Amino acid sequence: MLILAELKPGETLYDLGSGDGRAVIMAAKDFGAKSVGVELREDLVKRALGNIHELGLETKAQIFQNDIFKVNLSPADVVFLYLTTSANEKVKPKLETELKPGARIVSHDYEVLGWKPSKIDNFCENPRLGYPSHTLYVYKR
Repeated sequence: MLILAELKPGETLYDLGSGDGRAVIMAAKDFGAKSVGVELREDLVKRALGNIHELGLETKAQIFQNDIFKVNLSPADVVFLYLTTSANEKVKPKLETELKPGARIVSHDYEVLGWKPSKIDNFCENPRLGYPSHTLYVYKR
């Protein structure tokens, strides 16, 4: 997802529904990006913050326990979504309003209806077994 988004050092990634913070950590550690995760579940936030601390990434990676609709997305160069199509539909107006021109949105498995993706990538986690397969959609504002 990070490669497909063309994430560059110094850019800012927001992961909405960041779970245990894997993408946030990888963006900071491997891509040199500033990364921000937003997650509702307290246990996942604690786990992510522990991993960030262990890796010494506190200045580059942050995780907040918050509602994605209450977070200002204007600093984002890239936004990750692993939400359902209906949740994407709900967050779509926020993305349209807050994201700067040129920002990229990467949605895992679920389209943002009404937007035309600039890239679509299909991949299979276990090619030998043929599943699970995933689709990534990249959109540009």
